[in-house]
Amino acid sequence: MSIETETDTETRDRSGAPRNSSAELVQSGATNPSTAKTGTDPGPTGLFGRVLVVTDGEATGRAAVDVGIDLASAHGATVEALYVVDTTEHWDMVVERRERAGEAAVEDAAARGHRAGVEVEKRFRYGIDHEEVLDFAATHDVDLIVVGSARRTGLDRLINPEPLPVRLQRGADVPVLVVGTDRN
Repeated sequence: MSIETETDTETRDRSGAPRNSSAELVQSGATNPSTAKTGTDPGPTGLFGRVLVVTDGEATGRAAVDVGIDLASAHGATVEALYVVDTTEHWDMVVERRERAGEAAVEDAAARGHRAGVEVEKRFRYGIDHEEVLDFAATHDVDLIVVGSARRTGLDRLINPEPLPVRLQRGADVPVLVVGTDRN
């Protein structure tokens, strides 16, 4: 007694046209194989169209830039690299130094994005950091906010009990991804 098996079975839809298997659709990049149609473009590749990366030029800000660019690359998104110059201190020298640091931070983000093939828009705001980030996200149709955060010591917790990532998570209408420097 012999049993025949077919390994290359072609399935057809109700009209008789051939259709691909779910595995073929997943390999082709379809976002949802159960609703994908054969021979059509799978459409957007991801969940995010615009990723807001809050950068400060420090190690945590650079880590946030790296993660934001990686996500944007994977999802076909644009990155908005935002630096907020804190103007609560009215000393011109302090504000000027922060402006220079901000310029360097967004330029670095744009260069990293360029190397990864991701479009990066460089943005500046002046004011209170969490208020400016939340306002920017709300007015620029942002799908995700990426922000860096360092491990905090006891003294830092006393001086600054509610850091920027916490304020963003509480006030944002979109998801907030908090990135540390120890990503491994």
